[in-house]
Amino acid sequence: MKIYSHSKLSTFEQCKLQYKFRYIDKIIPEIERSIEVHLGDSVHKALEWLYNEVKFEKVPMMDDLLIYYIRTWKENYMPQMVIVKEGMTDRDYLGRGVQFLIDYYKKNKPFKENTLETEKKIWINLDESGRYKIQGFIDRLALNLETGEYEIHDYKTNNSPPKEDHGEKDRQLALYAIAVKEQFGKEKEVSLIWHFLAHNKKLVSKRTNEQLKNLKEEIIKLIQEIESTTDFPPNKSPLCDWCQYKDVCPAWKKPFEKQEKL
Repeated sequence: MKIYSHSKLSTFEQCKLQYKFRYIDKIIPEIERSIEVHLGDSVHKALEWLYNEVKFEKVPMMDDLLIYYIRTWKENYMPQMVIVKEGMTDRDYLGRGVQFLIDYYKKNKPFKENTLETEKKIWINLDESGRYKIQGFIDRLALNLETGEYEIHDYKTNNSPPKEDHGEKDRQLALYAIAVKEQFGKEKEVSLIWHFLAHNKKLVSKRTNEQLKNLKEEIIKLIQEIESTTDFPPNKSPLCDWCQYKDVCPAWKKPFEKQEKL
């Protein structure tokens, strides 16, 4: 039985060859992390630390949060990380994370949400037999004591603004809602909450049980397609600039040029 994740499924949909390189051939790229991934990881760890402190009734000062973030950044930084955007430096990305956290802190202090867990690992059973499973991590799971609703919080550090239909179309948190309902009860209401940190914006959505049932069926069909696929062509797109396998991708190899004989 293979275990899938949202990112694994998305990779197949975006580029079948990248999926093959990563999950079938298990090719380890020369550069395993981009600066954007490093930024996202560092910000997520800082927010995880913040809410873990809050759970013990300790609300850190903003300066303490920023110190933790910068220390985490430095401890995990590698000079060979790829920077795709022209004119940007590692210090620019470090500074972006600082601004994300300042904005988030000011907007959400004193952090009185009833946080249950951070970085919660979840398993999603898509069928009764247990053949199709998804695993994932919830950035932060909270229980709203006023409404009784569970809240799945997700932090986005990419620069792209959210699309108008993001809340209705996003699959990742909807899948996580299935796991939350399996654990706490299908009758429970679950809010899906995205924090777009680059835009200091929060987006909230919900799914009905019928929508979640349909999503399960869609994901099973996608997994069946993956497992029956034998041809993995590349899909050339702007996303290739962030692909760790671009150097070995046939779609980006220059054609051999014959030298003229003297």
